[in-house]
Amino acid sequence: MNRTPPAHPLVEAGWQKVRADGRVRPELLAAAYAEPRLRQLFPWTGMGELHFSRCTEWPWTWDVPYVQPAAEGEYRVSGPLRGESVGPAATPRQAVTMVVDRLPPGCGPALVGTREELAALDAAVLSANPGTPGPDPAAS
Repeated sequence: MNRTPPAHPLVEAGWQKVRADGRVRPELLAAAYAEPRLRQLFPWTGMGELHFSRCTEWPWTWDVPYVQPAAEGEYRVSGPLRGESVGPAATPRQAVTMVVDRLPPGCGPALVGTREELAALDAAVLSANPGTPGPDPAAS
């Protein structure tokens, strides 16, 4: 039984869009979508890379690692920021696992809104729960 709540329609539309644009290897999209913690985030693509945002409106967040295509069907996991490398992955599943293992603390479903609204919500949650680790607002 699948207990994962359905994604917000805007998030699901994002997944449909990245499938249709053909920039990301289909096997990587399938592996990422099969992972409930990534399926709840808003996907976007750039240069064949698969990115994940914690909000649905541009500019998207840059606090989740992303997956780049590499030679011979392999992948490279980077980020969350450009220039930061997590490492190589031989399979889509391995790349997805590397991203999930590095999700920001408290990462939940993508906020329907902007990253500024997400940062305000994160700040409100942190002030209501002092001492609770949360996402790094500087990374948003």
